[in-house]
Amino acid sequence: MSGAQPLAPPGKKVLIVYAHQEPRSLNGSLKTAAVEELTKQGCSVTVSDLYGMQFEPRATRKDIIGDLHNPDQFNYGVESWEAYKNGRLSEDLIEEQRKVEEADLVIFQFPLYWFSMPAIMKGWLDRVFVQGFAHNFPECYESGLLKNKLALLSFTTGGDQEMYSDEGVSGNIRHLLWPMQHGIMHFCGMSVLAPHICFAPEFAPEEERAQMLTSWVERLKTIWEEKPIDCTPEWYYK
Repeated sequence: MSGAQPLAPPGKKVLIVYAHQEPRSLNGSLKTAAVEELTKQGCSVTVSDLYGMQFEPRATRKDIIGDLHNPDQFNYGVESWEAYKNGRLSEDLIEEQRKVEEADLVIFQFPLYWFSMPAIMKGWLDRVFVQGFAHNFPECYESGLLKNKLALLSFTTGGDQEMYSDEGVSGNIRHLLWPMQHGIMHFCGMSVLAPHICFAPEFAPEEERAQMLTSWVERLKTIWEEKPIDCTPEWYYK
């Protein structure tokens, strides 16, 4: 029927990893709009509000419950891998890994900080995407352990679109996406959907900010029909 609410394929689950301090920000509105639209589609939506949770971004000895594999020299990569294999990671990490495990699509919603994601979100990835759970070399990229999942970066910038162009002072924004999309998401096997970028919302008039929200909701209506990007250097640097 024309105009009917789009429905997601049955049983789809979405995790939104959200990093912004202010619920009334555009990032907060984009997160809320995604929850509302995807829920309308019949999806089960979970949000990890990192600031709201006061998520600990530091990877430390506290992440390991019980004795260390090597008590003489602490190596976080080795110890977290051993702890994951033996069910000895801290409860907060087990809970976040459960959310990822259940999700078909993981949306990362954040403001661009210093050409990257906020430290609290990077810390979430450092602590949650440990070896054995998200990757286990040589099980990476096409054979990464999260290979049946979709990832989407939705973020805002301080500079306008011209600044992040080939001729702009900041260079093509796709260059900034290589370490986040390719070096993390694709490395862990995730299929990466095209990023959703809202350029310079702080300097945009109200009607333009409203259109940013509308465009996001419209995209989400057909998100399950989208094909992942071609995760090769050519997509980023062509």
